[in-house]
Amino acid sequence: MSGNNTSTTGGYDVYCGVDVGKSDHHACALDPDGRKIHDKVLPNEQDDVAQVLTGLQARGRVLVIVDQPASIGALVIAVARMLGIDVAYLPGLAMRRIADLHPGESKTDARDAYVIADAARTMPHTLRRVGTDDETLAGLSVLAGYDDDLAAQSTRLSNRLRDALLHVHPALERLLGKHIDRPGVLALLAAAPTPAALRQLDLNAMSDLIATGGSPRLAKTLPAKIVTALDAQSLTIPATTEFGRVIAGVAAQLRDVRTERLTLATDLEARLEAHPLASVLISMPGVGVRTATKILTIIGDGSAFPTAGHLAAYAGLAPVTRRSGSSIRGESPSRRGNHALKNALFLSAFASLKDPTSRAYYDRKRAAGKRHNAAMICLARRRVDVLHAMLRDRKPYQPQPAKDAHQAA
Repeated sequence: MSGNNTSTTGGYDVYCGVDVGKSDHHACALDPDGRKIHDKVLPNEQDDVAQVLTGLQARGRVLVIVDQPASIGALVIAVARMLGIDVAYLPGLAMRRIADLHPGESKTDARDAYVIADAARTMPHTLRRVGTDDETLAGLSVLAGYDDDLAAQSTRLSNRLRDALLHVHPALERLLGKHIDRPGVLALLAAAPTPAALRQLDLNAMSDLIATGGSPRLAKTLPAKIVTALDAQSLTIPATTEFGRVIAGVAAQLRDVRTERLTLATDLEARLEAHPLASVLISMPGVGVRTATKILTIIGDGSAFPTAGHLAAYAGLAPVTRRSGSSIRGESPSRRGNHALKNALFLSAFASLKDPTSRAYYDRKRAAGKRHNAAMICLARRRVDVLHAMLRDRKPYQPQPAKDAHQAA
């Protein structure tokens, strides 16, 4: 297949839907007329998968469709590609809606596999290209998922650290909370996690710990402020010793997570540069390495979306009009769509406010009476038009002349 979806006249002789599972899948294969030619449990083993798919190839050109393209579905995809078989992916939301069109309310692996195969046969526009169709995108998908995990872990640890500091010394938390993710501050808290431990250090010792931890500029000004904050509270809060153990452990963990994420960012950038669309995406204001990676791993080259409107709807950025008969009740933001993509595009739009063109569009929406978030959604939606055109034409972002800035994003 080329692009993100299969052709409506792909010429496939077999549509094999696979409802994937940990130890066993269920495979249901249909011919172009919808007759079942295979409907059995499929062990999640290379030889078993290869045997079934090879047998189906004897009937002609095969399309394999999975409901999960990563993790437990990865082996099926790899075997299919090894055999030269096209692979597609039916998103879960589309599958649930299509399943409602089929009779019966039972939820079985066999029924799900049939729904997947029949959707590919009758509604090929619902399919998406499997994102791991080359080593670059496969590597990006894995590392991007790991980066998301690290980001969530970093947020959780930061909040836990602030909470512990607030319990034992509010003034210290107010001071250090602004710098809680700085490696030097984390090094200091890992070594001296309680007010008493901090008081035992002189200014030079604090400065050395902060500087050695990787924050040399902060080491010059922060120690004196810490001493002032410590002097604001002479009372020792109960369980401070126990909280000290928490603070030291969490600070060390957070430092390791942030170090790993910085290292990972370098690897992500190197892999992204190897993708042919990387330079196109990053040329757009507000799109960095992580945003470009998120876009590529979710929508690929964008060819699954005939228009920018289709892409906006998929991202949940297209407004929803609510009508009842001849009455129009207005429009409201969509609550559907791919939330990960929507979040990435929203944050990208916020980052683009430094760009004069995007800023002019945002200011115009604000002047029209829209609140900040509503104006940001409008900007993100407008940027989808630009993004879609960039991916379609494989051309970098073209800045708008100043005189046209008020008309474009």
